[in-house]
Amino acid sequence: MSEDLGTDDARRSAGMRTRREVLGDAWVDRAVANTTPFTEGFQDFITRVAWGDVWQRPGLERRERSIATLSICIALRHWDEFALHVRAAVHNGLTDAEIGEVIQHAAVYAGVPAANHAFKVAGPVLEELRAG
Repeated sequence: MSEDLGTDDARRSAGMRTRREVLGDAWVDRAVANTTPFTEGFQDFITRVAWGDVWQRPGLERRERSIATLSICIALRHWDEFALHVRAAVHNGLTDAEIGEVIQHAAVYAGVPAANHAFKVAGPVLEELRAG
């Protein structure tokens, strides 16, 4: 990693860039537009910490981070976040078949009902991405 991320401003800048690359400009623009004084601190936190620190770490590629994130969201049954990260996984190069394999694998460790629901959530997201 060549960029110095030692300041909050550097992490915020790197985080916003990564957030846009992974989630897409339209998604991030909506999130920024929907920021309120109540949510402003949280939006800054996730931009700096999740996207500007954790997603910048050199130990995993973005594809691998997407696999981990999808798996965690399935296990914890965080379906809105899972749908968001299905989109991110596609942006990070995962195929529909690979996403299906992640879900199938999660059935063993997170439960068949969770995997069943994950397929129900992922299907329409993938259809929408392929149609658009």
